[in-house]
Amino acid sequence: MTSTADTTQELAAFLRARRERLDPHDFGLSSRRKPRRTPGLRREEVAELAGVSVDYVVRLEQGRGLRPSVDVVEALSQALRLTPDERTYLFDLVQQRPRNSCKPATTAPPQLVRLVADLSPLPAMLMNHRYDILAWNDEIARLLLDFDTLPQSQRNAMWLCLMHPGMRDFYVDRERVVREGVAHLRAAWAAHPEDQELADRISEFAAHDEEFARLWGERDVKVNGRGHKVLRHPDVGMVAVHFEVLMPLQDPGQRLVIYRAADDESQSALDRLLPSSPR
Repeated sequence: MTSTADTTQELAAFLRARRERLDPHDFGLSSRRKPRRTPGLRREEVAELAGVSVDYVVRLEQGRGLRPSVDVVEALSQALRLTPDERTYLFDLVQQRPRNSCKPATTAPPQLVRLVADLSPLPAMLMNHRYDILAWNDEIARLLLDFDTLPQSQRNAMWLCLMHPGMRDFYVDRERVVREGVAHLRAAWAAHPEDQELADRISEFAAHDEEFARLWGERDVKVNGRGHKVLRHPDVGMVAVHFEVLMPLQDPGQRLVIYRAADDESQSALDRLLPSSPR
């Protein structure tokens, strides 16, 4: 599809198809009220469920150039009982950005825990949008910190960077690392306005760290998908790493972070740190 007219017609066809596949009995609607000549719900029933007028549903299904608001698209998604993928498709068709409907990830699925382990000898970990660390392999624990020794409330990459005594001087370019972390958290905060735990974290950081409070006030926004860090490791010295952040398609609320040595000297340092890991 390349034109607005095509998208409008696809929206109309999609809404009709999803309405017609629904079983009235699933909604407690009696089929004896009127004979049903076509399958699925009637337009007036969808309109009632979505809280819009029948005429509005008719015009949408006739492809008459309407662009529903976010609230209307959300209401139609619920009325038509769309799957998450169908809901996203509907939002894409009307060129609106959906509200985040996923609850924040607080645990790692077993498949991703296994994947993090299988990435050895590359240091890897799994985080959510708050920077909570949900899973990790031995390599990243040796490179950064033994997360098993921390209470769950402290297994947060930003908390460690700002408030853990052993991490204050860990990053050579600490200001840049903190600045990028704050910019990511601001983007996450806007995308998850319902996440009170994230809001509480941000308040905690701002109250206890002047640098965080200053950077938060600058309102920079950036989602960092890859980058470079230089670590000051207490056992093997300087380690320069490249990192890549990947989002699993089935679990978009989680971020898989993978580190790789940026140069030969750093690879040698990692080899000394992780002597049991095969190359």
